[in-house]
Formats: sequence, C-alpha cells, structure tokens
Amino acid sequence: MALTQAQLEQRLARDPLPPVVLLASAEPLLLLEASDAVRQRAREQQYAERTVFETDAGFDWSELTGSLASLSLFSSRRLIEVRLPTGKPGKQGGEMLAAFAQDPAPDTVLLVQAAQWSRAHEVAWVKAIDRAGWFVPMWPLKPNDMPGWIGRRLAARGLRADHPATALLAERVEGNLLAAAQEIDKLALLCPGATLDAATMQAMVADSARYDVFGLVDAALAGDATHALRILAGLRGEGTQVPALLPWLSSQLMILVKLAATQARGGNLAQAMQKAGLWQSKEAAFKRALGRGRLPDFERLLAACARVERISKGRGQGDAWLEMERLVAGIAAPRVLRD
Repeated sequence: MALTQAQLEQRLARDPLPPVVLLASAEPLLLLEASDAVRQRAREQQYAERTVFETDAGFDWSELTGSLASLSLFSSRRLIEVRLPTGKPGKQGGEMLAAFAQDPAPDTVLLVQAAQWSRAHEVAWVKAIDRAGWFVPMWPLKPNDMPGWIGRRLAARGLRADHPATALLAERVEGNLLAAAQEIDKLALLCPGATLDAATMQAMVADSARYDVFGLVDAALAGDATHALRILAGLRGEGTQVPALLPWLSSQLMILVKLAATQARGGNLAQAMQKAGLWQSKEAAFKRALGRGRLPDFERLLAACARVERISKGRGQGDAWLEMERLVAGIAAPRVLRD
C-alpha cells in the first residue's frame, strides 16, 4: 500500500530500510527532502557506499544490472539510487526494477526517484516495489493546502503565524514550495521564535531587487532573454552555484514538455495546466512559451538541463555557466536555438 509523507517519516524513525524505496513527485522540494531523509536513515544504518544512476534517454540499464550483481568494494552495505526524470523506466528498466524487487540483492537498498508522476505511472514495476518495499507518491499541493503546509513548516522551525500571515505568504509564492521554503528559512534566521502576524509577514517577505532563480525562469518563459541572462549574471556574482539553480528550472521544463505533448496531440491544454498544478497567474507565461517552440525543442532543453547538471558536478566536460547561459537563452527563444 502506498505511503503518505507522514507515514514515510514514521517508518524512517522506527523501521530499518526495506530493500527498495520508490519516491515519486513532480514537486522538486518534496522529492528532494524525502530523498534526503532516506539517505540520512541509510547512513544511520551503516549504508556507507552510495552510487547514483541518472537514466536519461541513452541510459544503458545493463550498467545498473551489473552494479546490483557485483559485490561492494568499500562497504558491506550500499545505497544505489536510480533517478527517473520522466518517471518511466521503459520496458527494459521496468522489468529490471521489478526483478530486483522480487529478488533483492543482499545488503543493498535501491532508492528510485521519479521526478514526474501520475496515476498512469502505477504499472507492474511500481506494484512490485510496493509489495517488496515502500512506495511514496507525493502529489503537488493544491492552493487551499498551501497555508497549512506553510504553517507546519514554520512551526517546525520554531515560528508561529496566524492564518492571515500564512495566507499572505502562500499568495506571495503562488504555490512555489521552493520559494516558500526559502522565505521560511529566512524568517527563522531573522526572527527566531517569533509569532508573526500579517503585517510582520508583509514587511519580512516584501519583494526585493535581489536576483533569484524564480525571476530567472519567469524572464526566460516570457521570452526576455536579455533580462534572464542579466539575472543569471547577478546570481553568479552573488556566489550562487549552478546545481542550486537546476531543480526549479528543470521542474518548469518538465511542465513545458508535458504541456507541449498535450498541445501536439490536440489535447485540452487548460486541463493539462490544471493537472500540472500551475497557478492561474502563471498560465499566460507558459502559453507564450509554448507559442515559441514545439515539443522536440522543449525535450532538447530538458536534456540540456541534465547535461548542465553533469558538468556542474564534475561528471561531464565543459563550462557549466556557459552551458547555463545557452540553456536560459534557449528557453527564451527555442526556435533560435533549433535553427
């Protein structure tokens, strides 16, 4: 049976890790924090060796099969992570994951992270993992759920806020959990232990001229390459690292890919936007972006995002900041990049 986030936290607190864990969410922050919690539990249980597989379009699943079949060189226990950007491993990958779930390797935990998810993803390999381990689907928050989520996160950091204050912050971030988390961390730093009302919240989270990744993506989606590249330069000047920019940027590209696919097959775009969890205030920007490119353009940009991540982490050759500039310019003008 699928676990909720609260049930996952309870299991991590009291139970040893099962042989396989599947975390699935289109919301980057939920997926990131759940993955970090599993990794922390693995460290507590002496899973000292960690291997990560990024399953892009050209991924060779035999690499993962070989890794699972081999003995650990450095530790008696190991954590192997498989990241699925689309949430779909394909026929070969699905069969391999199901086979592992049915006959797991000793002293090994397989952590599968799916960055896109819907009910349609829950096929045979998912059911096999659910039977053998933990399956945790985490759905994007609905607008009405945001104030409650913000209130709980504030409380976890020693802060209290009344409903008008949490509603104000929810409106400010427009459903963006990463932005909300950053604001809450700032509040915890500046006002430790405080009780916040709407007036205080308004003063503390007022818009500023500081560069941020959300403004970067908004400018790129709007087709304003000059402004987007200026924001990117500002972020670099402030000491921001490329890996910190990629989760939000890639999540928005994933939404663009899904919307472009819906548009290409003549589907209901408005319904697809609602399903993707887009706030109404963001729909116009995505429609404009869709008007500047086609599905293959956005798929190439998403693949480029994965390439930039590899370069930024030292697993590929190139200049990460230069590739980021090309990526941002490509989002602003995908047809120019194609031509």
